[in-house]
Amino acid sequence: MPQNIRLQRVLKTPALVAFGLAYMVPLGVFTTYGQVTVLSQGHLPVAYLVTIVTILFTALSYCRMTNAMPLAGSAYSYVQRSFGGKTGFLVGWAQILDYLFLPMLNYLVLGIFLHEAFPSIPAYVFILASIGSVSLLNILGVRLLSSVNFTLIALQMVFIVLFIALAFSGADLSPEALMKPLLVDAGNFSGLIAGAAVLCLAFLGFDAIATMAEEADDAKRTLPRAILITVISAGAIFVAVSYAAHLAYPDWQALIPYQDTSSLIISEHVGGKWMYNFFMATYLTGVYASSMTAQTGVSRIFYAMGREGVLPRRVFFHLHVRFHTPWRAIVFVAIISLLALWMDLSMVVSMISFGALGAFTFVNLSVIKHFLVNEKRRGLRAMFKYGLLPLIGFAMCIWLWFNLDPEALKVGFIWLFAGFLYLMWLTKGMRQDPPAVAHDDISHLMD
Repeated sequence: MPQNIRLQRVLKTPALVAFGLAYMVPLGVFTTYGQVTVLSQGHLPVAYLVTIVTILFTALSYCRMTNAMPLAGSAYSYVQRSFGGKTGFLVGWAQILDYLFLPMLNYLVLGIFLHEAFPSIPAYVFILASIGSVSLLNILGVRLLSSVNFTLIALQMVFIVLFIALAFSGADLSPEALMKPLLVDAGNFSGLIAGAAVLCLAFLGFDAIATMAEEADDAKRTLPRAILITVISAGAIFVAVSYAAHLAYPDWQALIPYQDTSSLIISEHVGGKWMYNFFMATYLTGVYASSMTAQTGVSRIFYAMGREGVLPRRVFFHLHVRFHTPWRAIVFVAIISLLALWMDLSMVVSMISFGALGAFTFVNLSVIKHFLVNEKRRGLRAMFKYGLLPLIGFAMCIWLWFNLDPEALKVGFIWLFAGFLYLMWLTKGMRQDPPAVAHDDISHLMD
């Protein structure tokens, strides 16, 4: 790649927040609504609260690392520079899993819901059209993405306000009904934690913000600020919407046969056919925006790994001369996303959470290693900031990780084993480190 072609630093805090929220989809609460409502036995708001606590500790760790290492690779880059190339590669390999599956999830949802609206058109037609158009927008660049994101987020917020107002106006507001979604019996606790583990995918937007470090203006200031704003804003939206939906439609058992499309049932129940149509329009445009940002995020991770040489440089460490985007990585992601034509929704959701929790776990450990071990920070403030807080985040991530669906854990660990075999080949049987980026290639990013 010519040395004068670099990712362009054009994104300020509002654009990064919009990017993160678009990635998460404010209406993304409805993507897993049926699955997690059934898992938690009607306590989705509490499952979100458990996830939010975990994510906040991890988000603080991301803030520390984006300030120290404003690099496009996110968790991969942080771990690689904290623990070394071998560990960094395996974390990057796990991170690839959730980033590759998230575009698939969006394309799959678009296919399912658009086919529901237009039964005469097969779902695969919508999936293929989405993959093609999203890839083109990504190649054109992030400036266009930013303007699209703001519009789509505003549309979703209008729906959310209307939905909550209508849900409360038609719900039983007695003290017993108001407390029912929040009171969890001891026997439901395991299902609640399993649901909270699945919901980690809902917060991937803050990790996606970190992948835009080399396109952020004043990254050391804007990235931490955008990460925290995004997590807190999205968390509040998810809890409010899920709580309102539970009040309006408390019979969660009735959703068991319709877990993939339960949101359609609830939106029509809350506001009739016009609300159903409004939901379809806002939700699907939100999912489309998420697919754009999801493909952007994974292409930047491939770009970072290609720069380091752990993936083929000729394919992944290459920017478009005019648009300054990693177009070959974008096309590669589009090809892999064709698997959405055959994937199951619940498995895709679990696999995303598996990869996300793996990356979150090691980002928390990277804070401890980088600041307390490598930089030898000392004192009570440093031990609290760089020791205790990330350690709590690490423990909570591990807790949720092993509460995922057993089948997802099985497939996820098979994926990690495949990555280990590739690493063995790459390092000639672990006798050498994986390729690393030359200092000259990244020195301008650390200023």
